[in-house]
Amino acid sequence: MGYKVVVVGATGNVGREMLTILAEREFPIDEIAAVASSRSQGTEIEFGETGKMLKCKNIEHFDFTGWDIALFAAGSGPTAEYAPKAAAAGCIVIDNSSLYRMDPDVPLIVPEVNPDAIDGYTKKNIIANPNCSTAQMVVALKPLHDAATIKRVVVATYQSVSGAGKAGMDELFEQSRNIFVGDSAEPKKFTKQIAFNVIPHIDVFLDDGSTKEEWKMVAETKKILDPKVKVTATCVRVPVFVGHSEALNIEFEKEISAKEAQDLLREAPGIMLVDKREDGGYVTPVECVGDYATFISRVREDSTVENGLNIWCVSDNLRKGAALNAVQIAELLGRRHLKKG
Repeated sequence: MGYKVVVVGATGNVGREMLTILAEREFPIDEIAAVASSRSQGTEIEFGETGKMLKCKNIEHFDFTGWDIALFAAGSGPTAEYAPKAAAAGCIVIDNSSLYRMDPDVPLIVPEVNPDAIDGYTKKNIIANPNCSTAQMVVALKPLHDAATIKRVVVATYQSVSGAGKAGMDELFEQSRNIFVGDSAEPKKFTKQIAFNVIPHIDVFLDDGSTKEEWKMVAETKKILDPKVKVTATCVRVPVFVGHSEALNIEFEKEISAKEAQDLLREAPGIMLVDKREDGGYVTPVECVGDYATFISRVREDSTVENGLNIWCVSDNLRKGAALNAVQIAELLGRRHLKKG
């Protein structure tokens, strides 16, 4: 016996990926609905590679009564309007937007890191999915924190344009093509040219000079992993279509060697260690696309602090950073609270 599952925002990058991953992982489904805005009503979407086509329903008229789980990939605006309605109807919401992440009554979950926190979903019938850059980072930090207690993390991100949605991917493609043929490469989605460039600016600027993306990494890591961990971030958009990369500098309370860290990471859930000290002995974003794992490379000791490590962390942001983590939350919810059959 399976669940009745709704995917809200089914026509977007993350919504489509959610449908693909639900099918790939054979999530137990009795009935599935693809829901989107009125302009997408009637659009047909394939449910993974099952051959089954789903006709998009209009969220304005959708009744969540009787449905078990709703995976929301619709942005904060539609989520603010429809997630409480779904939750009130008894449908548990797993939300990919930033709307509920810092709500003290809504658990913010990465299943490999803080699975027990999911038990708090009953307060609002809503569970939050973290920011893409946070999700892969905390998966990498968790086994190291358990072993040697992290004091401080300095992270620089190299985030792909798919994090900005289809418009971001289209802009990189069109600008690259235009530059090759000598046409204009004026920015529309991004604040500066993204093709053959990097932009140290993701989301809006805050009063202290940081961006909201950087703030999210700090606040969400504290909520998911440990409020005592200090985090400082610089988030950068790079001309890569899919796959976020992060350079992490980690300072610990206890001594930990690179070899010990490698051994821990090799055995940790959700992580694939690829760390050969030779040409090509590391993972890049191109190689992680379509994979479930968070890849770790370049593990080495930092001699400038007493107990420090540097690591390189790469993951498919549409998967672990969004759709996969949401489906993993649904799987965890099923195991702990919604057992059927």
